[in-house]
Amino acid sequence: MQTASVLDMDRAWDLHPQVSVRPEPFGALLYHFGTRKLSFLKDRGLLSVVQALANAPTARAACQAAGASADDIPRYARALTVLARSSMLTERRPAP
Repeated sequence: MQTASVLDMDRAWDLHPQVSVRPEPFGALLYHFGTRKLSFLKDRGLLSVVQALANAPTARAACQAAGASADDIPRYARALTVLARSSMLTERRPAP
């Protein structure tokens, strides 16, 4: 996990393998089975970004794939940072 104030949007990120996502009308619930932490996504746009992470080469590309505007990216970067700090996201390492 990054230790910087905001995660690096130009790196690849994924949901932690032990995290389950349950979409809800308000956004989504994320549950980490390893840490037993529950996170609420209060924005359907953020849910789209989180879902796009798996197929995007970078977090920034996931935002763009989810339809985020350039003005939205700093807000999503802060939200993704919170998710990474709570172990909901993990940095995807390049294949050897």
